[in-house]
Amino acid sequence: MPTKAFADRYRDVLASVYLYNEFRGYTSLDRVLEAVRARCPLEIEFIAEVTKHRADERKHYLMFKRWFERQGRMPLRVDTGVGHIDRFIHWVFGCTIDQLDTAAIVTSADQFEQLCRVIMLTEQRGFRQVETLLQSPMVRADPVLRKIFEIIHLDEPDHFLPYQRWLLQQGRVTAKWNERAADWCIHKVLILAKLPALFLDAERERMAHWPDQAAQMPA
Repeated sequence: MPTKAFADRYRDVLASVYLYNEFRGYTSLDRVLEAVRARCPLEIEFIAEVTKHRADERKHYLMFKRWFERQGRMPLRVDTGVGHIDRFIHWVFGCTIDQLDTAAIVTSADQFEQLCRVIMLTEQRGFRQVETLLQSPMVRADPVLRKIFEIIHLDEPDHFLPYQRWLLQQGRVTAKWNERAADWCIHKVLILAKLPALFLDAERERMAHWPDQAAQMPA
């Protein structure tokens, strides 16, 4: 059995990483939604599904934010190094999420389909990871954190199925072998290197502001 200190640190790191990824997810989906509306203006159902995806990601972010507020501390300061979608976007498009050229994606069928595949694979990976976490004694020992992951598990299929259905309807492949390989490699780097390093980093600072607050602050 892990010690209480070990379990507390594990949950602290886990929630910090998820809070970052959920914030990154819903803010990035603003640009995806812009692209979907421009590329598929008549596909009302697809637009609604992406809109729900964005709303769910924000809901998840707020749940982790409240979890930290209940703990009486701020999340650990993390960056794109622990972001699956950040790494995947950089691998596929050669730039950060913030540097994505939305106009180019809208006008290019290949790039738009790539973006749909990246989101689909990322969310499928997230679904499998949450299933694993729900079996973890350290997650289950915290009723609030367990409930958060149960809600995420319930929501997650709606975050990859719309993109999968759209690709199938267009007669396009839902994932290429090199994209699946990239997803697998990114996941392994995060699990085997980035997260253990964060766990062991006793000097890691905590955020001074919540990400949604910091995003609104003047530079």
